[in-house]
Amino acid sequence: MQNRYIELFEKSQIKNKQVPNFKAGDTIKIGITIKEGDKTRIQYFEGICIAIRGHGVNRTFRVRKIGANNIGVEKNFPIYSDSLASIEVLRIGRVRRAKLYYLRDRKGKAARIKELRK
Repeated sequence: MQNRYIELFEKSQIKNKQVPNFKAGDTIKIGITIKEGDKTRIQYFEGICIAIRGHGVNRTFRVRKIGANNIGVEKNFPIYSDSLASIEVLRIGRVRRAKLYYLRDRKGKAARIKELRK
């Protein structure tokens, strides 16, 4: 059980941030604010969300993409981080699991996820 003051502080942190509704299997595009010296820029990371864990302020999600030379790149992002400029859902995937770690072993067409049709 958490302290009441910590709980109120976490709720105030969450209230300011608008997060789209997404789940594992969705293709998302994340804009990350990068500070280099006195300049700031936004770098985008696009991939498949393979896991979401935690709750409240500690909620994180893991995104996987295939980089150069067919090397898989995974990154963990806290949902309520100040460095996240934007989260955009590009495609909604149809999956039957909450954690898609099996995609690490697959390559090419075997690593595809079916798209949910509306």
